[in-house]
Amino acid sequence: MARTSQAAPLGDTDPFTPTAASPVRVRARDMPADTHFEPHRHAWGQLAYCASGVIQVSVHDPSAPTAYIVPPSRAVWIAPGALHAVAVLEAAAFRTLYIDPSVVPADGASCRVMAVTPLLRELVSALDPVGGPHPGPAREAALTALVLDEIGQAESLALGVPLPSPHSDKRLRALCQAVLNEPGRYATLQAWAADSGASERTLSRLFRAQFGMGFAQWRRQAVLAHALPRLARGEAVGEVAAGSGYASESAFSAMFKAAMGQPPSWFIGKNTA
Repeated sequence: MARTSQAAPLGDTDPFTPTAASPVRVRARDMPADTHFEPHRHAWGQLAYCASGVIQVSVHDPSAPTAYIVPPSRAVWIAPGALHAVAVLEAAAFRTLYIDPSVVPADGASCRVMAVTPLLRELVSALDPVGGPHPGPAREAALTALVLDEIGQAESLALGVPLPSPHSDKRLRALCQAVLNEPGRYATLQAWAADSGASERTLSRLFRAQFGMGFAQWRRQAVLAHALPRLARGEAVGEVAAGSGYASESAFSAMFKAAMGQPPSWFIGKNTA
Protein backbone atom coordinates (compact mmCIF):
# COMPACT_ATOMS: atom_id res chain seq x y z
CA MET A 1 0.00 0.00 0.00
CA ALA A 2 1.34 3.42 -0.93
CA ARG A 3 2.12 5.78 1.92
CA THR A 4 0.24 9.06 2.07
CA SER A 5 2.19 12.27 2.50
CA GLN A 6 0.94 14.45 5.33
CA ALA A 7 1.67 18.16 5.68
CA ALA A 8 2.71 19.34 9.15
CA PRO A 9 1.52 22.73 10.44
CA LEU A 10 3.91 25.66 10.05
CA GLY A 11 2.38 28.42 12.17
CA ASP A 12 3.16 26.93 15.57
CA THR A 13 6.69 28.17 16.27
CA ASP A 14 5.83 31.03 18.67
CA PRO A 15 6.58 29.05 21.86
CA PHE A 16 10.03 28.23 20.46
CA THR A 17 11.04 31.60 19.00
CA PRO A 18 14.59 32.43 20.15
CA THR A 19 15.40 35.78 21.71
CA ALA A 20 18.57 37.59 22.71
CA ALA A 21 17.89 36.53 26.31
CA SER A 22 17.23 32.90 25.33
CA PRO A 23 19.09 32.56 22.02
CA VAL A 24 18.89 28.78 21.55
CA ARG A 25 15.55 26.99 21.70
CA VAL A 26 15.16 23.26 21.18
CA ARG A 27 12.12 21.64 19.66
CA ALA A 28 11.76 17.84 19.75
CA ARG A 29 9.15 16.04 17.65
CA ASP A 30 8.56 12.46 16.58
CA MET A 31 7.53 12.54 12.94
CA PRO A 32 6.12 9.60 10.94
CA ALA A 33 7.46 8.81 7.49
CA ASP A 34 6.05 10.95 4.66
CA THR A 35 5.33 13.93 6.89
CA HIS A 36 6.43 17.12 5.20
CA PHE A 37 6.70 20.84 5.83
CA GLU A 38 5.87 23.09 2.90
CA PRO A 39 8.47 25.71 1.86
CA HIS A 40 8.83 28.37 4.53
CA ARG A 41 11.44 30.61 6.13
CA HIS A 42 12.39 31.87 9.59
CA ALA A 43 14.13 35.04 10.73
CA TRP A 44 16.42 32.92 12.90
CA GLY A 45 19.04 30.29 12.11
CA GLN A 46 18.10 26.65 12.44
CA LEU A 47 19.95 23.40 12.99
CA ALA A 48 17.94 20.32 11.98
CA TYR A 49 18.90 16.75 12.72
CA CYS A 50 17.44 13.40 13.68
CA ALA A 51 18.17 11.36 16.79
CA SER A 52 16.77 8.56 14.64
CA GLY A 53 15.34 8.26 11.13
CA VAL A 54 16.14 10.22 7.97
CA ILE A 55 14.85 13.57 6.71
CA GLN A 56 15.39 15.59 3.56
CA VAL A 57 15.85 19.35 3.77
CA SER A 58 15.41 21.17 0.45
CA VAL A 59 16.75 24.72 0.32
CA HIS A 60 15.04 26.79 -2.36
CA ASP A 61 17.85 29.19 -3.19
CA PRO A 62 17.02 30.58 -6.68
CA SER A 63 20.67 30.50 -7.72
CA ALA A 64 21.72 27.24 -6.02
CA PRO A 65 18.82 25.02 -4.89
CA THR A 66 20.06 22.01 -2.93
CA ALA A 67 18.56 18.89 -1.38
CA TYR A 68 20.24 17.62 1.80
CA ILE A 69 19.67 14.10 3.14
CA VAL A 70 20.07 14.08 6.93
CA PRO A 71 20.64 10.73 8.69
CA PRO A 72 21.54 10.33 12.37
CA SER A 73 24.97 11.81 13.20
CA ARG A 74 24.53 14.55 10.59
CA ALA A 75 22.70 17.88 10.69
CA VAL A 76 21.90 20.63 8.25
CA TRP A 77 22.42 24.27 9.11
CA ILE A 78 19.66 26.46 7.64
CA ALA A 79 20.67 30.09 7.37
CA PRO A 80 18.36 32.85 8.64
CA GLY A 81 15.81 33.74 5.98
CA ALA A 82 16.55 30.71 3.79
CA LEU A 83 13.45 29.30 2.08
CA HIS A 84 13.35 25.59 2.85
CA ALA A 85 11.11 22.54 2.99
CA VAL A 86 11.42 19.36 5.05
CA ALA A 87 10.31 15.82 4.20
CA VAL A 88 10.54 12.84 6.55
CA LEU A 89 11.91 9.90 4.55
CA GLU A 90 11.98 7.42 7.44
CA ALA A 91 10.15 7.86 10.77
CA ALA A 92 12.29 10.35 12.65
CA ALA A 93 12.93 11.67 16.12
CA PHE A 94 13.31 15.18 14.73
CA ARG A 95 15.36 17.71 16.70
CA THR A 96 15.39 21.38 15.72
CA LEU A 97 17.48 24.13 17.27
CA TYR A 98 16.21 27.65 16.64
CA ILE A 99 19.07 30.14 17.02
CA ASP A 100 18.68 33.89 17.41
CA PRO A 101 20.38 35.98 14.68
CA SER A 102 22.44 37.77 17.33
CA VAL A 103 24.44 34.58 18.01
CA VAL A 104 24.50 32.96 14.57
CA PRO A 105 28.05 31.69 13.81
CA ALA A 106 30.26 33.74 11.51
CA ASP A 107 29.80 31.25 8.66
CA GLY A 108 26.06 30.92 9.28
CA ALA A 109 24.95 32.91 6.23
CA SER A 110 24.99 29.82 4.02
CA CYS A 111 23.42 26.39 4.43
CA ARG A 112 25.64 23.36 4.97
CA VAL A 113 25.77 19.85 6.39
CA MET A 114 27.75 19.25 9.55
CA ALA A 115 28.67 16.36 11.81
CA VAL A 116 26.77 16.01 15.09
CA THR A 117 29.28 15.19 17.79
CA PRO A 118 28.31 13.09 20.82
CA LEU A 119 28.78 16.21 22.95
CA LEU A 120 26.39 18.29 20.82
CA ARG A 121 23.81 15.51 20.90
CA GLU A 122 23.96 15.37 24.71
CA LEU A 123 23.85 19.15 25.02
CA VAL A 124 20.65 19.26 22.98
CA SER A 125 19.12 16.59 25.22
CA ALA A 126 20.13 18.56 28.31
CA LEU A 127 18.54 21.75 26.97
CA ASP A 128 15.28 19.92 26.28
CA PRO A 129 15.12 16.95 28.67
CA VAL A 130 12.24 14.66 27.72
CA GLY A 131 10.00 14.27 30.74
CA GLY A 132 12.46 16.08 32.98
CA PRO A 133 12.73 19.56 34.50
CA HIS A 134 13.83 22.40 32.26
CA PRO A 135 17.29 23.72 33.20
CA GLY A 136 17.35 26.88 35.27
CA PRO A 137 18.63 30.18 33.84
CA ALA A 138 22.29 29.70 34.84
CA ARG A 139 22.47 26.14 33.51
CA GLU A 140 20.60 27.09 30.34
CA ALA A 141 23.12 29.87 29.70
CA ALA A 142 26.05 27.49 30.18
CA LEU A 143 24.53 24.82 27.93
CA THR A 144 23.68 27.43 25.30
CA ALA A 145 27.27 28.68 25.21
CA LEU A 146 28.53 25.14 24.72
CA VAL A 147 25.97 24.41 21.98
CA LEU A 148 27.01 27.52 20.06
CA ASP A 149 30.68 26.64 20.44
CA GLU A 150 30.07 23.09 19.17
CA ILE A 151 28.15 24.39 16.15
CA GLY A 152 30.92 26.87 15.40
CA GLN A 153 33.55 24.11 15.60
CA ALA A 154 31.54 21.43 13.78
CA GLU A 155 33.06 19.73 10.77
CA SER A 156 31.40 20.73 7.51
CA LEU A 157 30.64 17.89 5.12
CA ALA A 158 30.42 18.03 1.34
CA LEU A 159 26.97 16.47 1.27
CA GLY A 160 23.79 17.58 -0.43
CA VAL A 161 22.62 17.29 -4.01
CA PRO A 162 22.81 20.59 -5.91
CA LEU A 163 19.75 20.98 -8.11
CA PRO A 164 19.49 22.89 -11.39
CA SER A 165 17.93 26.32 -11.16
CA PRO A 166 14.50 26.67 -12.79
CA HIS A 167 16.05 28.74 -15.59
CA SER A 168 18.92 26.40 -16.41
CA ASP A 169 19.20 24.37 -19.61
CA LYS A 170 16.22 22.04 -19.91
CA ARG A 171 18.47 19.17 -20.97
CA LEU A 172 20.43 19.50 -17.72
CA ARG A 173 17.22 19.65 -15.67
CA ALA A 174 15.87 16.54 -17.38
CA LEU A 175 19.10 14.62 -16.90
CA CYS A 176 19.40 15.51 -13.22
CA GLN A 177 15.82 14.44 -12.56
CA ALA A 178 16.41 11.15 -14.39
CA VAL A 179 19.50 10.43 -12.28
CA LEU A 180 17.67 11.28 -9.06
CA ASN A 181 14.85 8.92 -10.07
CA GLU A 182 17.21 6.07 -11.05
CA PRO A 183 20.76 6.74 -9.82
CA GLY A 184 21.83 3.20 -10.59
CA ARG A 185 20.68 3.20 -14.20
CA TYR A 186 23.99 4.39 -15.68
CA ALA A 187 27.33 5.11 -14.06
CA THR A 188 28.85 7.41 -16.68
CA LEU A 189 27.86 10.68 -18.28
CA GLN A 190 28.50 9.14 -21.70
CA ALA A 191 25.75 6.58 -21.08
CA TRP A 192 23.32 9.21 -19.81
CA ALA A 193 24.10 11.48 -22.75
CA ALA A 194 22.82 8.84 -25.16
CA ASP A 195 19.33 9.32 -23.67
CA SER A 196 19.45 13.08 -23.19
CA GLY A 197 19.58 14.58 -26.67
CA ALA A 198 22.86 16.34 -25.87
CA SER A 199 26.48 15.36 -26.32
CA GLU A 200 28.65 14.28 -23.41
CA ARG A 201 30.81 17.34 -23.95
CA THR A 202 27.82 19.69 -23.78
CA LEU A 203 26.48 18.06 -20.62
CA SER A 204 29.89 18.15 -18.99
CA ARG A 205 30.10 21.87 -19.70
CA LEU A 206 26.59 22.42 -18.29
CA PHE A 207 27.43 20.54 -15.08
CA ARG A 208 30.55 22.60 -14.54
CA ALA A 209 28.77 25.88 -15.27
CA GLN A 210 25.76 25.11 -13.05
CA PHE A 211 27.33 23.27 -10.12
CA GLY A 212 31.06 23.93 -10.24
CA MET A 213 31.69 20.17 -10.24
CA GLY A 214 31.80 17.31 -12.69
CA PHE A 215 29.07 14.74 -13.28
CA ALA A 216 30.86 11.97 -11.34
CA GLN A 217 31.03 14.08 -8.17
CA TRP A 218 27.42 15.21 -8.54
CA ARG A 219 26.23 11.64 -9.12
CA ARG A 220 27.99 10.47 -5.94
CA GLN A 221 25.87 12.94 -4.00
CA ALA A 222 22.73 11.63 -5.71
CA VAL A 223 23.75 8.04 -4.92
CA LEU A 224 24.21 8.90 -1.23
CA ALA A 225 20.79 10.56 -1.14
CA HIS A 226 19.32 7.39 -2.65
CA ALA A 227 21.26 4.98 -0.44
CA LEU A 228 20.80 6.46 3.03
CA PRO A 229 17.03 5.92 3.37
CA ARG A 230 17.39 2.38 2.01
CA LEU A 231 20.07 1.56 4.57
CA ALA A 232 17.95 3.09 7.33
CA ARG A 233 15.15 0.72 6.31
CA GLY A 234 17.50 -2.18 6.90
CA GLU A 235 18.35 -3.18 3.33
CA ALA A 236 21.59 -5.12 2.85
CA VAL A 237 24.65 -3.20 1.67
CA GLY A 238 24.98 -5.43 -1.40
CA GLU A 239 21.41 -4.71 -2.49
CA VAL A 240 21.87 -0.96 -2.03
CA ALA A 241 25.19 -1.04 -3.89
CA ALA A 242 23.64 -2.88 -6.84
CA GLY A 243 20.67 -0.50 -6.88
CA SER A 244 23.10 2.42 -6.93
CA GLY A 245 24.89 1.19 -10.04
CA TYR A 246 28.02 -0.19 -8.38
CA ALA A 247 29.46 -3.42 -9.73
CA SER A 248 30.88 -4.41 -6.34
CA GLU A 249 29.89 -3.91 -2.73
CA SER A 250 33.48 -3.02 -1.83
CA ALA A 251 33.63 -0.14 -4.33
CA PHE A 252 30.34 1.23 -3.05
CA SER A 253 31.47 0.90 0.57
CA ALA A 254 34.74 2.72 -0.13
CA MET A 255 32.90 5.64 -1.78
CA PHE A 256 30.33 5.75 1.02
CA LYS A 257 32.86 5.73 3.86
CA ALA A 258 34.94 8.45 2.20
CA ALA A 259 31.87 10.68 2.05
CA MET A 260 30.13 9.81 5.33
CA GLY A 261 33.00 8.91 7.63
CA GLN A 262 31.33 5.58 8.46
CA PRO A 263 30.83 2.43 6.38
CA PRO A 264 27.32 1.83 4.99
CA SER A 265 26.83 -1.08 7.40
CA TRP A 266 26.91 1.45 10.27
CA PHE A 267 23.69 3.03 8.95
CA ILE A 268 21.70 -0.19 8.46
CA GLY A 269 18.56 0.05 10.54
CA LYS A 270 20.24 2.78 12.54
CA ASN A 271 17.88 4.02 15.26
CA THR A 272 20.10 6.39 17.17
CA ALA A 273 22.76 8.94 16.37
